[in-house]
Amino acid sequence: MPEETPAPPATLAQALAQARALGLERIDAQWLLLHALGRTDAGRAWLLAHDTDALDPAAHARFLALCQRRARGEPVAYLTGHKTFYGLLLEVDARVLDPRPDTETLVDWAREVIAPLPAPRIVDLGTGSGAIALALRQHCPGARVLAVDASADALAVARANSGRLGLPVQFAQGDWLRATRGRFDAIVSNPPYVRAQDPHLAALQHEPLQALVSGADGLHDIRAIVAQAPEHLAAGGWLLLEHGYDQAAAVRALLTARGFSLVQSRNDLAGIARCTGGQWPAGQTVK
Repeated sequence: MPEETPAPPATLAQALAQARALGLERIDAQWLLLHALGRTDAGRAWLLAHDTDALDPAAHARFLALCQRRARGEPVAYLTGHKTFYGLLLEVDARVLDPRPDTETLVDWAREVIAPLPAPRIVDLGTGSGAIALALRQHCPGARVLAVDASADALAVARANSGRLGLPVQFAQGDWLRATRGRFDAIVSNPPYVRAQDPHLAALQHEPLQALVSGADGLHDIRAIVAQAPEHLAAGGWLLLEHGYDQAAAVRALLTARGFSLVQSRNDLAGIARCTGGQWPAGQTVK
């Protein structure tokens, strides 16, 4: 009986089709395939130029395993071990949140408010991977940046990113501003803001819960930061906060009630009010 001829190796295009059959977004499948091939630096255009190339069986197996994990909801950043944020290639894992592009809105705003200052003092609360703190340090070389997180595991990730990228930032472990001394020209934060019973949490099961959930209405941590911030802001300093898609009005109300001026919100890449902030007026008494 003649031996069966082994099936030819799958091409890159066929492997991507398998990923789509599992329900993966095209861009996710492309990044995972580049990772499985060890060609992350080549970029997605390289895949298009080589879509008929045969895929090594071992790389194919790695790719399919990654696709199955992605189909179960694991973030691409955790599967590849890195994520680009504001032009910085960060190492990330399940100890920290997967940095989102919409958070770049917060960095843009922070750069605006500190632009007139030669050596601004900045604190990033809930730094996670260090994304915000390191982006500000990269683009504001004269800035003195403190990155705070309650999680020792998160700080280990942020410190590693700081060292690998050569961006010196100070670190402190603590509950929001309780670990800080002195006053800052800008306090920035992407704190937990998801409601405890929010149905979207099911899709975020692979990310650290403590960095996501903030009480019944999602505003517990934002209230704490707003309450603490005036004692740590220089006159004219700004508090800038990321929040949920439907929380802008509530956060503006909190800032106004606390005595902030110029209270306003900024839209994210989808046109949703994602960040809200205010300025602490010169001469305002801290109550």
